Amino acid sequence: MVSGCEAARAALADAVREPTLRRAIKEDVPDIRALVRRAYARWITVTPRPPKPINADYDRAFAAHRFDVLVDEGQLVGLIETVAEGRELLIVNVAIDPERQREGLGRRLMRHAEDLARAGGLSGTRLYTNALMTANIALYERLGYVREREVDHGGGMIAVHMVCALTP
Repeated sequence: MVSGCEAARAALADAVREPTLRRAIKEDVPDIRALVRRAYARWITVTPRPPKPINADYDRAFAAHRFDVLVDEGQLVGLIETVAEGRELLIVNVAIDPERQREGLGRRLMRHAEDLARAGGLSGTRLYTNALMTANIALYERLGYVREREVDHGGGMIAVHMVCALTP
């Protein structure tokens, strides 16, 4: 029989359990696609066109980019897609399951990307997002990203390019 203290400790351990971070495998692609659609659904009514990640070809992206995923009890709850470009690591996509947002998982993945950049001898990370995704921009700024430039793609689609220089 489990004592009250043991049960309380087990409940606390479950409450603070962190999702597992691992490199994605090809079999994750359908779950990646589904997670991205859930994560970006809230932006469909904000931006003039669906955000690029919603319609991306994830079979092709998986072959060309690195995907790292957060998994909790067998469920994909977050991902980050990266690719080296010159001296920086481009964060192509970061997505968190809407039910798991505000738990620090996005921050964890962004820091993971910075660790990957450092390990690869790169000078920083970069990303871009739609100017209308103000909550994302605010988060990136809190994480130390600075606006580099804005690019107008027409039709209300303005990309905000942001960079984070890494200290050696």
